[in-house]
Amino acid sequence: ILATLFNMAFSNIINSEKLSITNIAIINNEEFNNNEIYKETFKSLSKENENQLFNIKYVNEDKAKELLDNDKIDGYLKLEDKPYITIKKNGINQTVLKFVVEEVDSTYLISNNLIEYNLSHNQNIDYNIYAKVMNKLNSNINIIDKSSKNMNFMMIEFYTLIAMTCLYGGIIAMTIINKCLANMGNIGKRVEISPIKKRTIIFSSLLSSYIIQLLGLILLFIYTIFILNVDYGNHLFYIILLSLVESLTGLSLGLCIGVIIKKNEAIKIGILLGITMLGSFLSGMMGVTLKYVIDKNIPLLNKINPANMITDGFYSLYYYNTINRYFFNLISLLIVSIILIIISIISLRRKQYDSI
Repeated sequence: ILATLFNMAFSNIINSEKLSITNIAIINNEEFNNNEIYKETFKSLSKENENQLFNIKYVNEDKAKELLDNDKIDGYLKLEDKPYITIKKNGINQTVLKFVVEEVDSTYLISNNLIEYNLSHNQNIDYNIYAKVMNKLNSNINIIDKSSKNMNFMMIEFYTLIAMTCLYGGIIAMTIINKCLANMGNIGKRVEISPIKKRTIIFSSLLSSYIIQLLGLILLFIYTIFILNVDYGNHLFYIILLSLVESLTGLSLGLCIGVIIKKNEAIKIGILLGITMLGSFLSGMMGVTLKYVIDKNIPLLNKINPANMITDGFYSLYYYNTINRYFFNLISLLIVSIILIIISIISLRRKQYDSI
């Protein structure tokens, strides 16, 4: 249900953010005509095709000012010793022009006493627009694109959905292990007086719940890929691998809480959900800004938070070209899973009952 709602909500947002063609002017002076890089770049970006970014008028400065005052253009570029952009107001089209000039030349300045600031001091960059502009730039001037092929903010939401699915699998393991505890019901009493070893109970409970969890993950991936047409990019194998390990961690957490907490099932589930929700909150699942705040101020907290290991592993696939950080999180999740399983075995072996 969440996957469907995500798809309905974010697909409309993506469609509404498609870039329109920006009307600009370029001062047709000697500096511009002698600069082959600027000439060829803007020529290619004004060709009438699917990657067209600009409608360009080559005029003198007086005409450019007149067009800008009459709102016929969104801004104009003037080359002297460095590029200058003049705009009348801030907006998406002006931002597009700014990004293109910034890519062509590292120095960026808006002049002519309308708006004046340096790009390095601008804290309101829309990186989603920036990515779209760069895609068009790459298509026109043959820049080699080294960024991730699934650089789509919508993917963050689906990564979060997968992570939550894996974490909530702990309820399955908790339910199964509760059936094996003498203080939780008649079935548990029978298990307790049987000659079955405690580690066998733990591993059989974990295996059965893991199989159920895998079936749920398979359905989730089939639905999102083939029904919702979610493109997980070139990292689908790594996403599935991390999901398998995440599931083991979520199940181990549920197993451990089910064994060590000596309360009824409702309280155990409440504790599991509380820990899961708190970990998810701190890891940025409800807003990635908090993850940044925790990473910056209390980095140790996120390093021991399984929920953060999950989201960090997915984010590393999204943002980075290397997978070193991904494998660090993968191995960390495995270690956490092993520790939780060992704690569960020790706790179960120490359980004693005055009477059954």
